[in-house]
Amino acid sequence: MKSACSRIVTSVVMMKKSEKLIVLWSFIYFFSLLSGYFILRPIRDEMGIVNGANNMQWLFTGTFVAMLLVVPLFLYITKKFVLKKVLFLSYTFFLFNIIIFYILFKIFHGSKLLAASFFIWLSVFNLFVVSLFWSFMADVFSSESSKRLFGIIAAGGSIGALIGPIISSLLVTQTSIENLFLVAGVCMLIVLFAIKKIVNLKEENKHLKSNNGFNSNVILAPDILLSIKKGMKSKYLQSIILFMIFYTAISTFLYFEQAHIVENSITESSRRLLYFSKVDLITNTLTVFSQVFITSSVIKKYGLKITLFLVPFLIAIGFAFLSINPSVLVIGTLIIVHRAGNFSLLKPSKEILFTVCNKEEKYRVKNFIDTIIYRGGDALTGWLFSLLISFGLGLSIIALISLPVALLWSFNGNRLGKVYKIKEKELISNTIKHDE
Repeated sequence: MKSACSRIVTSVVMMKKSEKLIVLWSFIYFFSLLSGYFILRPIRDEMGIVNGANNMQWLFTGTFVAMLLVVPLFLYITKKFVLKKVLFLSYTFFLFNIIIFYILFKIFHGSKLLAASFFIWLSVFNLFVVSLFWSFMADVFSSESSKRLFGIIAAGGSIGALIGPIISSLLVTQTSIENLFLVAGVCMLIVLFAIKKIVNLKEENKHLKSNNGFNSNVILAPDILLSIKKGMKSKYLQSIILFMIFYTAISTFLYFEQAHIVENSITESSRRLLYFSKVDLITNTLTVFSQVFITSSVIKKYGLKITLFLVPFLIAIGFAFLSINPSVLVIGTLIIVHRAGNFSLLKPSKEILFTVCNKEEKYRVKNFIDTIIYRGGDALTGWLFSLLISFGLGLSIIALISLPVALLWSFNGNRLGKVYKIKEKELISNTIKHDE
């Protein structure tokens, strides 16, 4: 705890006078962005249930198709304009969408088509906003300053991820659902204002160097076919892809189990929204605590083979409990363990796995895994879950079926961690030989 606090204090002390305002507005930008997203996220989960838990596979498929359609358009825009213009265009578009959804929810509240449209929109929205933020930060700050300042800026997002669910849970019992869009819209306006302030400050302080030139275009288009070819050739990358397939399969099964249990157990929409808000709040609180006090020490002390094994193994145990008692309490606890474990341990570990890869694998193959494999896996697993339900299998039996899959995932994670260690040693050895 002391070392975590000292790191924050050191970062603030080392901050240059000319950096303070840019860091402040970057903090506000990320805080407002994640606050707005987590205000809307419980609505997305509720909209999935509005369409019926038995139809949720269509929403996941729609999200995958929408992503395939939007990504090429997004890449075209990033090639056409510099990043700061892409930001203004994107976030203005998102704000416009939020206003439209506010009006539509006012007029057509309860519409299944509207519910499906919002579910897919927010799922796609989530894919881009954080990526855009960090691309902008990489454009604003140099490699040297990013090491000192990104921790403070990231804290803004972490606090926003806590405040968003609190706002949502407070308002959902006091006002109608569409008013949450107004609050999220205000958050997006603050984001646009923060971007404008950062751009102006950066242009006023031209002596502050950035990595690529402030007006550069830093988002590179992935070559999907080349990514697939590279991924299929390397056994190491195959193991990472398999790990992600297991991850998406378990994540989707958990999400669908939750949807069915919540739909059957909680009849009122406002109470369901409150449940989803509380799950997000507890998850994000545990995540922030773990990231500050646990993540780094666990990875350093036990290595990736234990870190990548631990969370899937805990999920396997959770499925055993779920098969015995498929209740809101059990599924809620399991969802929290899964999400908090992912954000605090699995995601950082997965990013570390790519540090022993070459540049092409880090960018092109990783992008393929994070988009096509991730969302495609969601869609396919959604249909598999639906197929099992159509065969008459209950939630307890499906949880029991998921248990060995989670164990295979944990075994794959442990093996992947061991291979990473071997590759890391080879990389260090080759670097030493090259230096000699």
